[in-house]
Amino acid sequence: MKILISGFDPFGGENINPAYEAIKLLPDSVRGAEIVKMEMPTVFHLTAEVLEEKVREVDPDVILCIGQAGGRCGLTPERVAINVDDARIPDNNQQQPIDEKIKKDGPAAYFSSLPIKAMVEKMREANVPSSVSNSAGTFVCNHIMYQVLYMIDKNFQGKTGGFIHCPFIPEQVIDKPNQPSMSLADIVKGLKAGIEAIIERDGQEDIKEMGGAIH
Repeated sequence: MKILISGFDPFGGENINPAYEAIKLLPDSVRGAEIVKMEMPTVFHLTAEVLEEKVREVDPDVILCIGQAGGRCGLTPERVAINVDDARIPDNNQQQPIDEKIKKDGPAAYFSSLPIKAMVEKMREANVPSSVSNSAGTFVCNHIMYQVLYMIDKNFQGKTGGFIHCPFIPEQVIDKPNQPSMSLADIVKGLKAGIEAIIERDGQEDIKEMGGAIH
């Protein structure tokens, strides 16, 4: 198995993005699966072009994207990506789409094809806080998750894909009172556990465990 794992460059005034910093620290092989790492630009549409080029180059079985979600206190595999860009802040090319469809010919939403419940369970077994997220937002993270699943649907059938959000790391919250953070080491440990779950559940349905949210 080959897994392409991608993370964004810093955005929103931050000097670091824990997503890509964690990816760089992952091993090159997990449970016999090859791990291919890449950084993506936090730019609407360009990020999908860069990622698709890499997919065509390395032909992975799994496409896993990682992004920063400041304010969250755990690793959160995303359940669904919606077909809308509605940017609260500009991206790194100063684009700020408002209520725009990502793909005019795409469905309203795509669900992750990764075993998100098994991933959460495995992360918790590694003593890393984790839960299923039912909203990937409407910024570039949701955008790339939707684009990945659209790519798979239209051009790369047989592959699987999805997205995980990670919290700030401690150095990012020094000037952000009451914002949660997670050590980079724990983010790496959690991502590795999530990858192990993807490998273990290959070809199987996800586990049935509680992961819903009231609000």
